[in-house]
Amino acid sequence: MTIRICSAKITPALWFSLCAICLLAWAAGVSAADPSPQAKSIKKVPASKAARRTAPAGPATLASLVRAYRQGPTPARRNAVVAYAASHPKEAPLAHLALGVAAYEQRDFPSAISNLQKLNSKLPQIADYAAYFLAASHVEANEMAAVARDLLPTHSMELPSPESAKSWLLEARALKPTQPADAVRVLREHYADLPQPEADLILGDCYQAAGDLASAAGSYQRVFYQYPTGDASTRAAAALLALKDAMADQYPHPAPSQLLRRANRLLDLRDLKHARAEYESLLDHPPSLERDQARVAIGATDYFAGKISLAVPYLVSLDLPESEADAARLYYLEECQRHQGDDPEMAVTLKKLADKYPTSPWRLKALISAANRYLLINRPDDYVPLYKAAYQSFPSEASAANAHWKVTFNAWMRNKSDAAELLREHLARYPNHATTGAALYFLGRDAEEHHEFGDARAFYERLSKTFENHYYAMRARERLQHPEVQAATPSAKALQFLATLALPVTRPISGDATRPTTLRIERSRLLRTAGLNDLADSELRFGARTDGQPALLGIEMASAADAPHQAMHLMKGMAPDYLNLPIESAPRKYWEMLFPLPYRTELMADAEARSIDPYLLAGLIRQESEFDPAALSPAKAYGLTQVRPGTGREFARRAGVTRFTTRMLYQPAVNLKIGSSILRSMLDQNGGHLEQTLAAYNAGPARLAEWLTWNNYREPAEFVESIPFTETRDYIQAVLRNADIYRRLYK
Repeated sequence: MTIRICSAKITPALWFSLCAICLLAWAAGVSAADPSPQAKSIKKVPASKAARRTAPAGPATLASLVRAYRQGPTPARRNAVVAYAASHPKEAPLAHLALGVAAYEQRDFPSAISNLQKLNSKLPQIADYAAYFLAASHVEANEMAAVARDLLPTHSMELPSPESAKSWLLEARALKPTQPADAVRVLREHYADLPQPEADLILGDCYQAAGDLASAAGSYQRVFYQYPTGDASTRAAAALLALKDAMADQYPHPAPSQLLRRANRLLDLRDLKHARAEYESLLDHPPSLERDQARVAIGATDYFAGKISLAVPYLVSLDLPESEADAARLYYLEECQRHQGDDPEMAVTLKKLADKYPTSPWRLKALISAANRYLLINRPDDYVPLYKAAYQSFPSEASAANAHWKVTFNAWMRNKSDAAELLREHLARYPNHATTGAALYFLGRDAEEHHEFGDARAFYERLSKTFENHYYAMRARERLQHPEVQAATPSAKALQFLATLALPVTRPISGDATRPTTLRIERSRLLRTAGLNDLADSELRFGARTDGQPALLGIEMASAADAPHQAMHLMKGMAPDYLNLPIESAPRKYWEMLFPLPYRTELMADAEARSIDPYLLAGLIRQESEFDPAALSPAKAYGLTQVRPGTGREFARRAGVTRFTTRMLYQPAVNLKIGSSILRSMLDQNGGHLEQTLAAYNAGPARLAEWLTWNNYREPAEFVESIPFTETRDYIQAVLRNADIYRRLYK
């Protein structure tokens, strides 16, 4: 069967029906998916009734009954599923699968077994799911004899099963009581594919059952030292304590590297108290690199705790041999000095790193950190040499590209004679970096300044073609409208240079599904019809990682979402490189899910009433809240346009909102009125300059005022690229890029 993705315009009133009808005609019973996690820095809170959109009431479906039962298991809800199965014999197998899964989740294993055994190959397309939960129920019920037979479908489906790797764990658990050596063999044979840390925990259990206590200890130690938090770590710790008592002098003590790994992971998690205790436990060991690294890290815990006055003398007092531990000591000392604003001492420490450890990664970290400090306070004479040292000394490191760009753009802003050469060098060295578009754009501007309009045209056209949906491509298209650029012919030299660049190449997304994609979608729809949305989504994600087409599987998953913002979030996860695709290279539905326009009528009306480009407002909302009316940021900004209560109260009256309360910001109609009023006010304050307005919206008017004094900006792009905050710089580009895409999709 061939699946073709069709297009449909998304409007709030038709969201559910279009997604169900348009995508694939042969499916039945698609239900709403569980809410996805919110975008980073935004959490979801209960919205007011006005913010909720409800579908018209209709006959209960199996999916809705199962979802209700799994979310709140009661006898009445279970009986409703049972009754549905009795009155709908064609869907009865799916109902029994759902009842079996729900019973397993509730640890009612006899009931799970009873329901799952009724299937008896009645769901051949998803037999692996029934098999896995049946086997898991048997294992938990301590009925091991049939487990291996139960699990056969998980390894024999036409496509690899998402349950296959976990099934080996079940088989090992079933073998452990009577055949522990065979259990170990099963786990070792499939070790690379097994989920961790569960696999090492079970492997430790099996080794112990087989009498191989040393190997058991090794398995538990891998869990304990690599996964320092969570239930697995707790269970491994208990097992290790028991083994230590049982083995006495034969117990294999962990290597210092393992102790250090656990401590470092705790430090990464900023669990400073426990990290410090782990580091201190290494002090009793014989001298070694790991012991010295632990001594340094003790000072690092003080630094991260903000106890700079303790960290500095401690780090200075350490007398270490030349090693990576001493390089780390100098790095943390530099960080303390940066925090204190002690520039002279920071320079001394950086020189020591250069002299003693010129190629140490700790020196690179120190260089970037110190350079960033000077970047934030606009001291180019100080940050340029540091960034330059970073990319020259560490040319293959990931941070080299950004360091090179800072030097390059500074040369551009200062009109240095080597600016164009640096731009070319940047493109040649880092053709896939996020700054590639900016480098192409300013190379085009340099060509214009030298009246090489044909070369400028070549650079702009390549930029627009390669990065169509990016901010600098927008700016390039604007420059291409200038007659002198439009009519010019590129030089052979410019074309030859562009031909040498290994710029990203994208492939169009076909609307025709391959057989693996078709099967994944069929399987997910059966699971979703059964109300097992989590398993349906897992199926699609697994297919995207293995054998399917991520874009089409993403569309399928997003089509079942409760609301546009959830669909968008799902699509972003399944198609992370979507911005590099030209609009015409993917089905329209793909773009409408990534750039939805709910509340379109209200948005257009409020934008028109305040003389705002509606697509600019849409682009801002997409970046602020992903069109989630219940979004709440850590800074307590609410709703679609992320309005703080005080600001909302200030603008409510002029927006025509009476009797304002904070919770009204969850109402899309109210939030749009207030948010558009705020945006209009900020545009007026900034003379209509979009980039400046968005900088103030994101970082505040005070920072905008400071940044405007840093340079004599010849155009908006120079201002944007000069902003030292990556978040604000990316925010401005994202909003304007979003607006451009919305305009092309919906105007």
